[in-house]
Amino acid sequence: MANMITKDMLARFEELNRKKKDLETELDKLKDLFHQYFDTAVGKNEKGEVKINNYRLQRQIRRAERFDPVPTVSKLEELNLIDLIQKRPDEGKIKSALDLGLLKEQDLEGCRISKTTAALLIKKMD
Repeated sequence: MANMITKDMLARFEELNRKKKDLETELDKLKDLFHQYFDTAVGKNEKGEVKINNYRLQRQIRRAERFDPVPTVSKLEELNLIDLIQKRPDEGKIKSALDLGLLKEQDLEGCRISKTTAALLIKKMD
């Protein structure tokens, strides 16, 4: 029957799952080493690249910013710019208001939340 589960299948699953955990642990250690290398070579949260023989290791940095809802809503209410508030700050409208000069960057001091993510990419080159 196609839907039979056997002892061999369970044993294989358990073996593969253990190997997967071991591989993930080793990959995490290598990633940490690569990030430490780039932190030293080019600085924290900086992109970088190294070529060794026919391998290329790159670190890419992605940054995302958003407005912290509580202080931003307070600031916009204080500035009587209620139309820029939904249940949370309307980032599109805030950016437009900044572009139009209705709002100044210093008006939103302490309202931005920045997030930085580092990503590694390894390619074997031919």
